[in-house]
Amino acid sequence: MAPRDAGLEIRPLDATTWEALGALFSQGGDPKWCWCAYFVVRGLDWSNSTADGNRALLRERMERRPNGHPPGLVAMRGDAAVGWVSLGPRASYERLTYSKLLAPVDERPVWSIVCFVVGRKARGQGLASALLDGAVEYARASGASTLEAYPVDTREGRVPAANVYHGTLSMFEKAGFAIVAERRSNATSKPRIVVRRELG
Repeated sequence: MAPRDAGLEIRPLDATTWEALGALFSQGGDPKWCWCAYFVVRGLDWSNSTADGNRALLRERMERRPNGHPPGLVAMRGDAAVGWVSLGPRASYERLTYSKLLAPVDERPVWSIVCFVVGRKARGQGLASALLDGAVEYARASGASTLEAYPVDTREGRVPAANVYHGTLSMFEKAGFAIVAERRSNATSKPRIVVRRELG
């Protein structure tokens, strides 16, 4: 893959990028504990999980490739991982399967992007956008016809950094995605947005 940053390489998670990803996640925040397990498990399975268990789950998904694909892509600069994006067939994510707010828009088979992680020293450099470009390219090359995501809407003001791991609506719109659904859990809640891009 050829991201806009010539010094950046977007690579599938495998044995050659696993240790580097672990160093990225160990920088702190939610990734240090979650290990991108939140959308893979749900309910009591999630509330009872541990950092070690979540790490083992991600490694198992990397090694077994249950849907025939790695669980995500790693942004590498040299030997260091500076970013991560989790994507794959929607069926890869159990939490999406049971979510009412993020229930399927229609019967079309889609791939989903659920999470971004950007290293602390790499923020503000357009890395999330480069990861998104890499995700689009990888999904298309893997035979996906539609790519879906669930970004945070920042049109009404800034949101805490910890809440933008889905990516922002503006970033997805700049990459050619369009809103296909807006849902609320109640009349006063903020909408959850579903965006899509056709890859044909």
